[in-house]
Amino acid sequence: MNVQFKKGVLTLCVMVLTSSKDRYGYELVDRISEKFMIAEGTIYPLLRRLTKEGYFTTYLVESQEGPPRKYYQLTEDGNKYLKELVEEWKMFSRAVDQIIEEGLQLEKE
Repeated sequence: MNVQFKKGVLTLCVMVLTSSKDRYGYELVDRISEKFMIAEGTIYPLLRRLTKEGYFTTYLVESQEGPPRKYYQLTEDGNKYLKELVEEWKMFSRAVDQIIEEGLQLEKE
């Protein structure tokens, strides 16, 4: 998949996945990679930025499989931002779908 496509939707994917439950970094990588491949190193700078911007809070949980895991939880501002992103995505994806359909129809004519 085109790298620029992935970069554009990664914030949305991370925020949507954390809206249903708190998650740790590798868990996000794993879940997103079920749909499209991403490098583990792309998630952590994004999580740091979103935390710094106030969209996430973090907390540590002891793990039986190694060091404590840092979990990310959406803040109230994060939930508001997520709703904005989802609406923007819906409008954007509808517009792109329309352009694709119109373009394909012109090819058939």
